[in-house]
Amino acid sequence: MPTLLHIDSSAITDGSVSREVTAAFRAAWEAEHPGGTVIHRDLAAEPVPHLDAHGITAGYAPAEARDAEQAAAFALRERLITELESADAVLIGAPMYNFTIPSTLKAWLDHVILMGRTAGESPSAKGTPVTVVASRGGSYGPGAPREPFEFVTTYLEKVLGGGLGLEVEFIVPEFTLAASVPALAEFVPAAAESRARALELAARRGKELAARFAA
Repeated sequence: MPTLLHIDSSAITDGSVSREVTAAFRAAWEAEHPGGTVIHRDLAAEPVPHLDAHGITAGYAPAEARDAEQAAAFALRERLITELESADAVLIGAPMYNFTIPSTLKAWLDHVILMGRTAGESPSAKGTPVTVVASRGGSYGPGAPREPFEFVTTYLEKVLGGGLGLEVEFIVPEFTLAASVPALAEFVPAAAESRARALELAARRGKELAARFAA
């Protein structure tokens, strides 16, 4: 049975649009594969530590040459990398925080990007489909005044697609703060429409990918 790696990074639990949309994808996936495996990492509830010097240097040293601190640091990297490599599909909730991804998600990426294994000439997870739910409080799409400040999809396309060789698709719910920020009140209808469209796309994408990996 196929394996889905599901990563949430929103610091908000109740009312998070990115979590709601990833849940819609996962529900559709699980409906097709009720006996499959889902690895869920909630980076807000259980954040991975930032990559430190021991973890970095361990990545360039043979296993037998690592000291105790390097070995301990690399054990986490190995676990996270193995989860990525074992996944048939990846689902990531990546809300925009201050124009880019949450630091918790960046920490996860720093651990799983390893030259000569997941990155480089022959990335070990190359071709794995990854669906990214890139929610944002306002609008940062083509032609929007804030377009130059968009460093979520632009960054993740390079890292996930260009660096790790994954097959990247984005679902982008916009204006998620319209109901709570007075200056965005006029965009409440647009927010509702964007959310509904994102939920529909997520459910469809989850079902389509599940069908791709049907036995």
